[in-house]
Amino acid sequence: MNTTVRTAAPWLVRSAWAGMIGPILFTLTFLAQEAFRVGEYSPIRETVSALEAGPNGWVQQLNFVVFGALTMAFAVGLHRALRPTGLGVVGPALFFVSGIGATLAAVFPLREDGAGVTYDPSGHFAAGMMFFTSSALALVVVSFRLAKDPRWRGLAVYARVAGIVLLLSNPVMGVLVVPDGAPLHDWAGLAQRILVLVILFPARIALSHRLLHVARAADGLPAAAEAAHAERIGSPERLS
Repeated sequence: MNTTVRTAAPWLVRSAWAGMIGPILFTLTFLAQEAFRVGEYSPIRETVSALEAGPNGWVQQLNFVVFGALTMAFAVGLHRALRPTGLGVVGPALFFVSGIGATLAAVFPLREDGAGVTYDPSGHFAAGMMFFTSSALALVVVSFRLAKDPRWRGLAVYARVAGIVLLLSNPVMGVLVVPDGAPLHDWAGLAQRILVLVILFPARIALSHRLLHVARAADGLPAAAEAAHAERIGSPERLS
């Protein structure tokens, strides 16, 4: 009779929860801010980053920092839980970079001038591009690694399609929507929310949910399989 052992590392489970909580907490926080700024802030016209400008902008800055940290934690866990491949680190690394981009969005916040116009003193637009581009690339790149792992294969096409849609949206947003005077600038907030809440965040949460499932499935493995499983998902000490 085989002896069973617990092999799901708590850090892997925590990274899965970080991946699910991050997008949800970020969304609830900016929605709460919008509710308190009715009349002065338009979610249809203004992007989420515009919440950094004006009163209590520090709340959105903190929101970016927390979301960035949780994204980086998720990226590390995702890398550990996927079957190793030659360049497999690239996809999770891009997710990690997106977490840095979110953090930099807080370091370089948008500001409001005396006339109440929101502007970028320096760095915020670049941080936003860093976040969205790396997030899109991460989904596309990691999809190939998902396809090679039976535990993750069911999400491969979904992640790839979501990433491609986000990649195609980047030049559209950068030229036709976000810049002042762009033809669709008055719809910038709505366009961004569709991309984030309909495409990016659901894909992130789906990956995080699968990560949690993979981590928990490690519980109760036969002792003979423990070493093989540990080698497959990695360990906190193995950083490559």
